[in-house]
Amino acid sequence: MTTPLMAKPSRRRILHAAGAVAAGVAAPAVLGIGSAFAAYPERPIKILVANTPGGPSDIIARIMAAAMQEAMGGSVFVENRGGGGGNIGMGMVARAEPDGYTILLSTSAYAINPGLYEKLPYDPLKDFVAVCELAVSPHVFAVKPELGVSTMKEFVALAKKDPDKFNVSTPPIGTSPHLQAEVLKLREGLQKMATVVFPGGGDALKAVISGTVQLSSGVLAPAHPHIKAGTIRGLALTGTKRWHDLPDIPTMEEAGYKDFVFETYTALMAPDKVPPDIVSRLEKVALDILAKPEIKQKLTQSGFDVTAKPGKDHMARIAKEVPLFRDFIAQAGIQKL
Repeated sequence: MTTPLMAKPSRRRILHAAGAVAAGVAAPAVLGIGSAFAAYPERPIKILVANTPGGPSDIIARIMAAAMQEAMGGSVFVENRGGGGGNIGMGMVARAEPDGYTILLSTSAYAINPGLYEKLPYDPLKDFVAVCELAVSPHVFAVKPELGVSTMKEFVALAKKDPDKFNVSTPPIGTSPHLQAEVLKLREGLQKMATVVFPGGGDALKAVISGTVQLSSGVLAPAHPHIKAGTIRGLALTGTKRWHDLPDIPTMEEAGYKDFVFETYTALMAPDKVPPDIVSRLEKVALDILAKPEIKQKLTQSGFDVTAKPGKDHMARIAKEVPLFRDFIAQAGIQKL
């Protein structure tokens, strides 16, 4: 007679035992993944800025890095990798390890460059996932007070007298400040006025401050403190409204230039294969930071208008703007690089 201990196990008992073994093997792995997300960040997070120091992307990156470091309890630092119209830095992040420890501070160049360059080191719709949109900043045309002009029309009239002696500084080719400078030249017949392109917005601004160029076309954020200090004079803003603490500077539309609106947005982007849990964590941290009154005030004082859009909304913007800028560049007759 067969004892119960020697009985042939039923199919149900075999499956139950197998499930228990599988659970025993799988549980530590699942817990390990969960623990990795829970422990993030375990080492410093790098926010890579694809421009030189001093420009709008660098300014907002440093504000966000300090706030994220405090919120996440780990080190967050900024690294600048300018050059190639931002392509060098954007390509580096696209190829970075997708572990959440290297993220990109992107600007409008992210959506503009696909229509401007024959080849790119990244695909704007496939190689990245948006963490969140941070803020936008209008642009400003500025001069040194010593030039003796107070409005865009006055500058244009002066430049038309001898355009070979006038030039305009901009950030890299294809950035929205560069495009707006070319649009101004086309509209006013100032094609002989040279465009001097710099690796970043900070460098372009220094050129007008030092007197190397007569006109600066750049984002408001880095120019803002110099305008307030009187070092440079803002002639016109390219946003839809006047800036709250620069009430004397008109918009380009108010200055007589219809449909002349250009803005630079900033966003945090991560390599496409970064785990969704980490992207969600970064998104929540960033949006929580942007909701704080003191951060909003700091960004507004630095020349930014906080937008605080979640990642999916920013990706929708990119999908819309990539073909839009491609068509604009073609219509403006700007040669591909």
